[in-house]
Amino acid sequence: MMTLYHEIVYQPLYNGLIFLIGVLPWADVGLAVIILTIVVKLVLFPLAKKAIVTQVKMKALEPELASIRVKYKDDKQAQGQKTMDLYREKKINPFGGIVLILIQFPIIIGLYSIFLKSGLPTINTDLLYSFIHTPLAVNMQFFGIVDIGQKSTWLALVAAISQYFQIKFAIPAITAPANTGTQPSFKDDLARSMQVQMKYVFPVMVFFISYNILSAVALYWTVSNIFAIGQEIVVRRKFHIAEKA
Repeated sequence: MMTLYHEIVYQPLYNGLIFLIGVLPWADVGLAVIILTIVVKLVLFPLAKKAIVTQVKMKALEPELASIRVKYKDDKQAQGQKTMDLYREKKINPFGGIVLILIQFPIIIGLYSIFLKSGLPTINTDLLYSFIHTPLAVNMQFFGIVDIGQKSTWLALVAAISQYFQIKFAIPAITAPANTGTQPSFKDDLARSMQVQMKYVFPVMVFFISYNILSAVALYWTVSNIFAIGQEIVVRRKFHIAEKA
């Protein structure tokens, strides 16, 4: 399993980073991390697009889902079955976004391993592919401001703020349930509670994780979040235009 992870995640990331360091002016590792992040996000864009479109479609289905909850409030099994039938009818996979989240964690772990174990600015030539040339110099100072191989409070704070806005864009504003004459179910309350925690608690977690690991991971997280916000705006706009057409 570790060999598979090494060949599929760690080594490609390491070679991609070393390649970028070698071709960039001043061999700025921070700038290489930014470009590598953008490349990774572009590769994952088809999955991200699918997840965003799914969220938009699920939001549009809320009235129908609420109607199912009211109609089958005393039969949870039928309620669940009718909900899944509606998803199938509309060709929606409510768990599609989970795949994107699961893919990104190995990437973050891979970056952490590169900066913690590979010994940058020293380059492990044994890990390089034959077509990757070893850079003559490695500059760990991101624009001469932050040592990308050390911890940074302000960069961790930027990562947390960007995470807050990314979630704010990705998760629609939480509204009170419509007055249907029934009490909100435990499932509804739990979903609303989880949304609140995602919006406010997760950015705090991102800050502490980013600060306690390395600036490189905080930088990856920040750029990834900014890119994701841009994806949300573009994909949602195109989807709504297509729907109107």
